[in-house]
Amino acid sequence: MRSVRSLFLQWIASVLFLTTVTEGSSRWKRQTSNDITVTTEALCKGRDTEEYFRLTVGDDCRDVVRCDRSGRSGPSRLAAVRCPNSLAFDIDRQVCDWKSKVTNCDRLEKPRKVKPLLVTDEPLCSGSDLACGNGVCLNRELFCDGKPDCEDSSDENSCSVDEDPNRSPPCDKSQCVLPDCFCSTDGTRIPGDLIPTQAPQMITITFSGAINIDNVDLYQEIFNGERKNPNGCQVKATFFTSHKYTNYSAVQELHRKGHEIAVFSITNKESRDYWSHGTYDDWLAEMAGARLIIERFANITDNSIIGLRAPYLRVGGNAQFDMMNDQFFIYDASITAALGKYPLWPYTLYFRMPHKCHGNGQNCPSRSHPVWEMVMNEMDRRDDPEFDEGLSGCHYVDSCTNIRTPKQFGRFLEHNFRRHYETNRAPLGLHFHASWLEGNKNFKKELINFIQSKSGNPDVYFVTMLQVIQWMQTPTEVPALRDFPEWKEKCDVKGLPFCSLPNTCPVRTKEIPDETLSLFTCMDCPRNYPWLLDPTGDGLDLF
Repeated sequence: MRSVRSLFLQWIASVLFLTTVTEGSSRWKRQTSNDITVTTEALCKGRDTEEYFRLTVGDDCRDVVRCDRSGRSGPSRLAAVRCPNSLAFDIDRQVCDWKSKVTNCDRLEKPRKVKPLLVTDEPLCSGSDLACGNGVCLNRELFCDGKPDCEDSSDENSCSVDEDPNRSPPCDKSQCVLPDCFCSTDGTRIPGDLIPTQAPQMITITFSGAINIDNVDLYQEIFNGERKNPNGCQVKATFFTSHKYTNYSAVQELHRKGHEIAVFSITNKESRDYWSHGTYDDWLAEMAGARLIIERFANITDNSIIGLRAPYLRVGGNAQFDMMNDQFFIYDASITAALGKYPLWPYTLYFRMPHKCHGNGQNCPSRSHPVWEMVMNEMDRRDDPEFDEGLSGCHYVDSCTNIRTPKQFGRFLEHNFRRHYETNRAPLGLHFHASWLEGNKNFKKELINFIQSKSGNPDVYFVTMLQVIQWMQTPTEVPALRDFPEWKEKCDVKGLPFCSLPNTCPVRTKEIPDETLSLFTCMDCPRNYPWLLDPTGDGLDLF
């Protein structure tokens, strides 16, 4: 239940509720030791437009504001935001949360960080050097490298996608050429410059979390082998697998049936800061370690685990993507794109992201990385898109909290399908946590009906994340897809499961004291329970 609650709170934070705007000429009494009256311009000077802060402090602490400038040179305005009843605004995390979890109601704002002097009327430094906040000049390459070099640490305080002085350049289609690179100015271009009717509508169904007795029957029912794509191959899904409580014999069976296995971390820690600001070594231990565990205990030896998703979709910035490149991860599937007129296609990160870094406190990569981003397009959750007012989108289907009946879910699936199919045919991602479908049996029926209905279309394919990349690397028109070789691998599943009765291994680890955990695998039992410092369970510190 905690993951559902966290997703709900994340959705709440992104909605921004009811917002009112006041013009920049207004004067405000801000609660300080002297209750000083200040102008909006003074409040907003040097403040990021995405930062929320309070005008007053008190027990309620539901109300915050942010600065909003009218055009590039227009007056500053304050956009007022109020958290729903029973929630309060956490100034540090910049989200609404349960009141009992918010401990900074006595503070007006986040601690202000010293910024480097990147833009000045007159140059402060010679050559390509840049100035710290105190005016000391340093080599440009030292800025935003993850290690403070300025005395005031200002070289690491302006490192967003738009601020990093060493950020990746905008898309250059003359330099970014398939199969290794794909970009477009706004992210909506179809690979190969095909027109929409020439491209297939790919649908990716993904599940995030542990694979075990709680959900294997669900997966068996949805992917029973009877529902097939137009090329005769069974519909496939991608499983982002976390470690604790996973049955690795079930993972091995899903892989045997042609589904894609990707990683979702070892610990699945709830701390968002742990993921957003994790070090290179943190990401290495969590994701490369998770892959070692899966490969060993699910006996996956074909080097096919090449993708990952960050828990809570908390992207880890350049550290995460540096690790991915070094460890030969091909793609990430954690970055979200806000609901817009057209959905976005996946892209490589050699060049700058074609959309804003979406979400409060997100840490998107600012540098160039040879990694594919399987962007998560937010879905339109309006019950009647033709008449309902605009609402913010949702990335996981189960974070669309207004879906309460099977009929609503069916309309939701149909509308979002048409939103992709009738525009630029960007891949439609249906991202789930299995517990949501398990807890709503009739929703499962609606999903199965949707798969049966759409798989009958000659230009609709239910594919894995890897298969999307394979098509993008070699854009192929719909009539030729029946023989598209990359999609024919593991087309027909033959043979029997590797084992019918897996080993039940009661094992422990010093990293989780006083707890005995069961590991299910068709392979030999490990000596220790695999964890961060010992992913093979052999008692060896590999990281």
